[in-house]
Amino acid sequence: MADSPASPSPAHPDAVVVGAGFAGLYALHRLRGLGLSVRCLDAASGVGGTWFWNRYPGARCDVESMDYSYSFSPELEQEWVWTERYPAQPEILRYLEHVADRFDLRRDIRLETRLTRAVFDERGPGWDLTTDRGESLRTRFLIMATGCLSTARVPGLPGLDSFQGATYHTGNWPHEGVDFGGRRVGVIGTGSSGTQAIPLIAAQAAHTTVFQRTANFSLPARNRPLDPAEERAMKARYREHRVMVRYSPNGTGRRNNDQSALEVSPEARRAEYEARWREGGGGFIGAFNDLLADERANDTAADFIRSKIREIVHDPAVAERLIPRGFPVGSKRVTVDTGYYATYNRDNVTLVDVGSSPIEKIVPTGIRTADATYELDSIVFATGFDAITGAVLAVDIRGRGGRSLREKWAAGPRTYLGLATAGFPNLFLITGPGSPSVISNMVVSIEQHVDWIADLLHHAERGGVVCAEADEDAEDTWVAHVNEVADRTLFPRGASWYTGANIPGKPRIFMPYVGGVGTYRRHCESIAERGYPGFRFA
Repeated sequence: MADSPASPSPAHPDAVVVGAGFAGLYALHRLRGLGLSVRCLDAASGVGGTWFWNRYPGARCDVESMDYSYSFSPELEQEWVWTERYPAQPEILRYLEHVADRFDLRRDIRLETRLTRAVFDERGPGWDLTTDRGESLRTRFLIMATGCLSTARVPGLPGLDSFQGATYHTGNWPHEGVDFGGRRVGVIGTGSSGTQAIPLIAAQAAHTTVFQRTANFSLPARNRPLDPAEERAMKARYREHRVMVRYSPNGTGRRNNDQSALEVSPEARRAEYEARWREGGGGFIGAFNDLLADERANDTAADFIRSKIREIVHDPAVAERLIPRGFPVGSKRVTVDTGYYATYNRDNVTLVDVGSSPIEKIVPTGIRTADATYELDSIVFATGFDAITGAVLAVDIRGRGGRSLREKWAAGPRTYLGLATAGFPNLFLITGPGSPSVISNMVVSIEQHVDWIADLLHHAERGGVVCAEADEDAEDTWVAHVNEVADRTLFPRGASWYTGANIPGKPRIFMPYVGGVGTYRRHCESIAERGYPGFRFA
């Protein structure tokens, strides 16, 4: 251990954290508190992680701002003032920049530095790291805080290089912004980023053509300025609230109804759905306790949303193309939008169903489908990410015997608790596959993971341990448990990025743990209290 966290050895820090978003910043702060010397690496030119890159029009979090924030510092949560119910990208980025400055984190962050290779040296033991700058580092602990939604996916469409206009990806947006005034814009994708960006692009562009592969369920955000009185009331009970959300199903303060959708009258059920729709946000899925467990219950919620789409969209043919079918509501990420469906009432918006008329190729002047060619000046790819595993596997990580993590995960990711993987000692994952991660409020899950890893490292230090590694049997048991819990729900029914279905050739494995944030936390606490069974120490 280093004597002082203020002066880490440039080549031999005790720990290297990869990523400077919510996870990386807190990991740097927390590990410093253990007396470790820490170096944080990030490929971006600034801190913020996903909120540094995702600057597309309408980029906004779907978790309410006063929940989507750190809880580790009571002073921080009291002094920061959020301005909206759902925070927009610029405000979230300002918050993270403030955190980096307030806790003096920047001095240990190397920006514009991408980790390309990590090799475990069993003789050390330790990790030998190589960056894209040609630098070499050696560290005892490697913490992957690379984020679940940080590796942008651009589909390999034929002819893309021939397009004469401008192309953009929502996950790597120009920092100076884009002026679509007078432009003919094509948007490919109607997931979270698409439903947020399309209304704003359509309000600016001469014409917007949306290329939709699969219709998605979307809910109204009902975003609004945050009432100062409401903020003061929350801050007065913040500590109590934070404890509650840590043991809640999804890490937020959303109301969850304990009733079944099937045990109330149709009138009462619709009234509950109406109230949730008016309230806005993702709390709609908490209207009844069996919406993600019973297909008959789920059908009642899906049919309600379909009826709303038909009410909002004037053209019945367009409405029918926008109506999701073939998967339960909630089994794919439910988006939260402002004016998404109403956008299709505009004269300058065209919806193209590429499920029935696939994109054949990009041509110099636009996009050709099986039925027509659409003339475009700009193309926006709202095509998402290689989620949960993409950023980790982008690094050539090699554990015991030189085995690569990509090879180990070839049939799907395998972890113990989503925190570690057998055969890769002293390597830790923050919100990795097999943890609540993207099914939860990420900030709550990030803090829980970072705290748990820090406590394990402190335990190791006290015992004179130099190596901590997940046990393969414990990993197998956990993977089986994650699958068993998922199979009791409707989640695996949706061919979504939760399962890797958006990436050609990616194994189809349901990656998040859906047993609940509180259940998962209690399980992790029990493991820590019992001396970390499932880990081998040497």
